[in-house]
Amino acid sequence: MAETTFTYHPEGNAASALGFGAIGTHAGFRPDPERLDMALVVADEPCAAAATFTTNVFCAAPVRVSREHLDEGAPGQPAYGCARAVVINSGIANAATGERGLEAARETCELVGEAVGCPADEVLVASTGVIGQHLRLEPFATGVPAALAALATADGPEARAAQGLAAARAIMTTDTRPKHGAVTFSGDGIGHPGATFTVGGMAKGAGMIMPNMATMIAVITTDAPLTPPDLSAALTASVNRSFNKVTVDSDTSTNDTCFALASGAAAPGGPTFTPGTPAFAAFQKALDELTTTLAREMAADGEGATRLITVTVRGAATADDADAAARTVANSPLVKTAVYGHDANWGRVAAALGRSGARFNQEDVDIDILGLPVCRAGLVVDFDEEEALRRFEEPEVAIEADLHAGEESAVMWTCDFSHEYVTINGDYRS
Repeated sequence: MAETTFTYHPEGNAASALGFGAIGTHAGFRPDPERLDMALVVADEPCAAAATFTTNVFCAAPVRVSREHLDEGAPGQPAYGCARAVVINSGIANAATGERGLEAARETCELVGEAVGCPADEVLVASTGVIGQHLRLEPFATGVPAALAALATADGPEARAAQGLAAARAIMTTDTRPKHGAVTFSGDGIGHPGATFTVGGMAKGAGMIMPNMATMIAVITTDAPLTPPDLSAALTASVNRSFNKVTVDSDTSTNDTCFALASGAAAPGGPTFTPGTPAFAAFQKALDELTTTLAREMAADGEGATRLITVTVRGAATADDADAAARTVANSPLVKTAVYGHDANWGRVAAALGRSGARFNQEDVDIDILGLPVCRAGLVVDFDEEEALRRFEEPEVAIEADLHAGEESAVMWTCDFSHEYVTINGDYRS
């Protein structure tokens, strides 16, 4: 059997998979008429849907409503069902808004459902922006019909792709660039000869980022055939390996949401992808590649960031120890500011490891920064400071630690802290 080939398409987006349209528009949530502020993703037919949400107890109204629509039994439990559309506004988070906020989220679903032609509970909703401000419904009332009209008149693949890219821009807040992509793979050898499957999507997030499922929102679409429970299982596994390994500032947002929709349009009437089959394994791999790429882009675009930082911890006694150690290093303001200052200050990495709760002996620890050995067996190693400064010019900074306490490992993605981070967050509401 030939090995499945996967192709990444950086220009891909939530409209890349068959059976979906996506568009971004200025609906009026933001005062600047040039700023796109509403995205709409619509499936041609009701389809399988799944999601992961923030674990923040202070969760936003759209999170609560989307949980209801996907029958999530309790926060953190599998959330899946059937959906036809996803609507996202930027500028106002609709968080900490009480019953009025819940009513606004529900009325939004009613408005979108009426315009699309589906029940309100087949609409998923998300918001991002300032916490504590009430959401006006008028922009939805005018923006959604206009967006649907534009989708209906899109002439050809290029026009639809441009609309999908606009959707990725419309969900941005402090992001400096849109985050989107797609992965394709062949159905040959996995039970769907002649078919080509696509997993596409978009994400936003640059601050208040440390998802526990940051302000992160993602929408992923696929034309592969999956049942809602199986789509949920694949999404949860993928999120745990990607978005949940990102931290910009250790803050978990009130609005974190990742939606996945599966139309099955690339294989109408064909067998569904089920766990344990080559087809499902191929889909999982494609999904993981997309979410990992988007996660890394989020970290690299952290508020005020100048460098992407990849923290790798090996040799941990348990998987939890590995994650705790890598996460503590990635969240350390001292480590992040050292990277911004181009300082290979391995002592800050060692200190973060030591307070992480991971079990190890300090006499066993090795640390590398940018591929340079800086600590061996818990002690300093002489290294070329000039060479370190040269390597700090690279866009990605690798920090690696081996605890020599076991066989487990973990990776986290983060970014440096610059003066600009304080400037952005010091006047965010303005």
